[in-house]
Amino acid sequence: MLDSRVIRVGVLLLICFALLLMQLTNIQVRQAAALDRNPLNQVVQPSPFFGPRGEIISSDGYVLAESKRTNDQYHYLRVYPPLTAAMFSGITGYYATAVEANPFGIEASYNQYLAQHESPVNSLHGLFTQHLETDDVILTVSERLQAAAMHALDSQPDAQSGGAVVAIDPRNGNILAMYSNPSYNPNLFAVHNPAAVNALATKYNSLPNAENPLYNDAIAALHPPGSTFKIVTTSAIYDHHPSIANQSFPVEALYDFPHTGSPPKTIHNYAYEVCGGSLAAALAVSCDTSYSQIAYELGASSLASEARAFGFGSVPPIDVPGAVASQFPPPSAIDAPSASPYLAYSAIGQYDDNATALQMALATAAVADHGKIMAPHLVSKVVGSLGNDEFVYRPHVWRRATSAKTAASVLGLMTGVTTTNIGTAYTVFQGYYSSGFPTAAAKTGTAQPGGNGCGTYNWLVAAAPAGAGQTPSVVVAAMVPVLSSRACAINPTGASVAGPVAVAVLEAALRQQGGG
Repeated sequence: MLDSRVIRVGVLLLICFALLLMQLTNIQVRQAAALDRNPLNQVVQPSPFFGPRGEIISSDGYVLAESKRTNDQYHYLRVYPPLTAAMFSGITGYYATAVEANPFGIEASYNQYLAQHESPVNSLHGLFTQHLETDDVILTVSERLQAAAMHALDSQPDAQSGGAVVAIDPRNGNILAMYSNPSYNPNLFAVHNPAAVNALATKYNSLPNAENPLYNDAIAALHPPGSTFKIVTTSAIYDHHPSIANQSFPVEALYDFPHTGSPPKTIHNYAYEVCGGSLAAALAVSCDTSYSQIAYELGASSLASEARAFGFGSVPPIDVPGAVASQFPPPSAIDAPSASPYLAYSAIGQYDDNATALQMALATAAVADHGKIMAPHLVSKVVGSLGNDEFVYRPHVWRRATSAKTAASVLGLMTGVTTTNIGTAYTVFQGYYSSGFPTAAAKTGTAQPGGNGCGTYNWLVAAAPAGAGQTPSVVVAAMVPVLSSRACAINPTGASVAGPVAVAVLEAALRQQGGG
């Protein structure tokens, strides 16, 4: 009798001990991070500014951000090597000692890995061998290609007024380069002087967006995309009214907008040139009169639906903060007879169309990758202190913009922009072809911001290799605004201003991939 009671008590104590051990493990391991962040936890947490951070490293091995020991109260200083600091500032962001100067870029979005933290528990042994560590973040962007992008954009005499260039691998969403002008030195925000950091942030943020170096033009600046939007309009033809693709459009310099009275309102081609004919010719020469007719045959609903499919109205899921949604007007704003001109202007990337350089890179990537838009991203993986992969990016589709058949048709038409002598990018691609690079598909765009001034937003998007049966491995989008009084004298266009930027980055990317 006594023995059985002892056994029962012993079993009960063992069960209680097991439950206690499970709860302790639950609190100290599973819930530790949540309890640390709980606002009711009154334990003073050490300032994150007093610890080291992991490195940010380019795809070709350049350290872009690191922590160095100091002898002051902070113990560590965040350092951005001088040769790459401004070049990568729009990507890395900064890590400031002032809370008011909000961190952004990779420093913000991957902070959980870069900041000092306890090593993960993957086994029972790990429970007793935990230690503080920082992880290193490896980018998809190479120093070599980012340098080419910076040099190409900064070499444009009017790029000081803004501009951006984005290069992406359409097959997986890897961002190969992303640079905007103006840039800044992130070391100025890493100094151990919170008052000076806050003053600098206030100074920059008081500037107009186009002049603020903290404003990433590549993902946040919205401008009319001009005729680069004809990629979307042309795709809408095949997706909604394929018979339009077989039409021959009137060869003319002016197009009369329907329902606009007598005499009617009109639109004219660039420099009043006469153009028309086949769809291939209309896209190659970027014929606004032909595309105005196409707009009315497509209708507002088809255009708006296609724009949404290509990502307009949605924020691209890039892995840094600050990206914004590009804009296309709702059908109700452009389908009434009284709004007749707006329908045509929307089809050629004007009126209320607004896009970022990233969005136009993604629109081009859609026709380059069989109608799919892969989610864009800047980080390939995160490596722990022991060399283990803590995170590996898995490429995935963001959206299906169009069918593979439509994508192939539009990409084929875009090759005429660079290979036929009527193509708007024919001249700018002559050096590219003479250097032995593969067939490229492209589209130019020259958008007026409104009013009677001479300023323009100048675009060129391109993809290569784009020959028959090929899937492009590089897409580049370049946007260079020329809004100064010089614009009246130099008559800027997408081909003349943005073309050299996009082509230089395209060539550098293909060389890096071994394609030229």
